[in-house]
Amino acid sequence: MSMRLLTATVLTVGLALFSGDAFAHDSAAAACDTPSILVKIQKRFHHQSHNVHHDRVRIDELQKVHEHHAKDRSEFSPVARRYCGATALLSNGHKRTVWYLIEKHAGFVGFGNNVEFCVSGFDRWNVYNGHCRILR
Repeated sequence: MSMRLLTATVLTVGLALFSGDAFAHDSAAAACDTPSILVKIQKRFHHQSHNVHHDRVRIDELQKVHEHHAKDRSEFSPVARRYCGATALLSNGHKRTVWYLIEKHAGFVGFGNNVEFCVSGFDRWNVYNGHCRILR
């Protein structure tokens, strides 16, 4: 399959999915306590800790998982969002607050979930503003 044909197919599928009511029956993002979401946060934090920050700290467990805001898919945005928080028990014995955002249909080419997260005290470059404010 040529690159042009593949690109055209992907664009056609993407446009078809986001037009009309393709997702109307399932407009909410995944729940905050979805196991695959929590595992994704733990794995990505482990990767960042070992390869970027060189802290060698990992999240052993996420507790007190809660939702603090949700935006379902609407006519103005095809992406449903859920804002969540949790307490992370770290391998160094400390507890930290984790703030995260789950976006439905925001993965590669609109498939799957996108997860953005911030662990309080570990956002050295202020990607999510001071104290993870953007995700709170």
